[in-house]
Amino acid sequence: MRLGTQNSARLFIGGSWVAPLSTATIDVVEAHSEHVIGRVSDAGPADVDAAVSAARDTFDHSDWSRAPVVDRIDAVQRLVTEFDRRAEEMAQTITSENGAPIKFSRLGQVAAPLDIMASTIDVAADLPWEERRSGRYLDYLLRREPVGVVGAIVAWNVPQVLIAVKLAPALLAGCTVVVKAAPEASLDAMLLAEMLEAADLPPGTVSILTGGVDAGRTLAGHGGVDKIAFTGSTAAGREIGAQCGRDLRRCSLELGGKSAAILLDDADLGSAVRALRFTSFVNNGQACAAQTRILAPRSRYAEAVDAVGSLAASLTVGDPHDPAVKVGPVVSGRQRDRIRGYIDVGVADGARLVTGGAAAPTGLPTGWFVQPTVFADVDNGMRIAQEEIFGPVLCVIPYDDDSDAVRLANDSRYGLAGSVFTSDFERGLSVARSVRTGTFGINGYAPDPLAPFGGFKESGIGREWGDYGLGEYVEIKAVNGLQS
Repeated sequence: MRLGTQNSARLFIGGSWVAPLSTATIDVVEAHSEHVIGRVSDAGPADVDAAVSAARDTFDHSDWSRAPVVDRIDAVQRLVTEFDRRAEEMAQTITSENGAPIKFSRLGQVAAPLDIMASTIDVAADLPWEERRSGRYLDYLLRREPVGVVGAIVAWNVPQVLIAVKLAPALLAGCTVVVKAAPEASLDAMLLAEMLEAADLPPGTVSILTGGVDAGRTLAGHGGVDKIAFTGSTAAGREIGAQCGRDLRRCSLELGGKSAAILLDDADLGSAVRALRFTSFVNNGQACAAQTRILAPRSRYAEAVDAVGSLAASLTVGDPHDPAVKVGPVVSGRQRDRIRGYIDVGVADGARLVTGGAAAPTGLPTGWFVQPTVFADVDNGMRIAQEEIFGPVLCVIPYDDDSDAVRLANDSRYGLAGSVFTSDFERGLSVARSVRTGTFGINGYAPDPLAPFGGFKESGIGREWGDYGLGEYVEIKAVNGLQS
């Protein structure tokens, strides 16, 4: 399935398709062919204002925020049904936009948001939205009420996952939502808008905007928004957090990572390296939780380097629509050049190139490809070990003992994810307890839709997924002095 060029001179505001007030547009370019496959509106300040005004009016003056949770569950379930009905179309669209291999798109770009929405429905159904409690001196009523109008600003790498973890809990809590999609991944957002229209959510509950950095800044600073939920770079998150701090507006920020996979000296190396294909090269390395620092014991360092290098060299690179391809192109020419620049930096800083490199893969005349690349003899202080590259580039770093491995894993300004591989579960659990990250895996890494996801340090503020994720969209109210 290939996408034809899609032109959408419209925005989905307040539950309806409207002509944008801005005349600017954005070209969406396929990562593999480098052809323009779509053109969408670049929303201007007036468009953002219209979307926020629709959300504000619905939240303040309709029954949506006060409706029984079963009504909101029914609305989100209708969206799940529409999403599932067009799942393959969504997977193909995202693969064209950002180069995700089609097998990963079907699983990680489509099945995952479906699972997230369904799981969040289950959480909302079980949550005590209002409960009577006994205080020290009097009884009180604890109420969970919606935070208000939510501005959801998302990145391009797993766009529907990033929308789902914001949209589903916000709607189930009774909020109204304005989504600002990433310019590189706008066609999937327009497809989601069509699903929302078909699901017949109440007018004003959700708006979908396409646009660039300026649209995001306008939404983040809009006085009609009660909370910003953002996923993207740490630099952009710092700017949004500062804006929300000045305005005393709530925010949750899911940001960058430079996560470590720790191979203990008793690890089954074959099993560990097979897992690294999914934890380190997932989505062409375009994943905030990718484990791109591989910490290996000095006693098995050469063996680990050979195994990781062999894995990278074995990965089929090519057209992401081909189910046999394991690594597709990265999202843009700018991102490709940035990643290749980091590879050059690694070589210049003295790291040993095991496989891959900055040269273009052979036999691929078009597409923004980067060879799967592995560096050895990496010092943890090198730029390639400290800065988020966001591509298929791994560093294998030696360590002395378990405490040294933990020290190196924690020697990062990020703290999003990580993993440990060992034949001794209790030993692995001890490492997991010591590494300062928001999520961690033993003998593999995979987030669960009911487990909280988010980071320590510069990897963000707040949590998404499960009951903690839903809690980001409610305010807690205590009504005191109940009669016994």
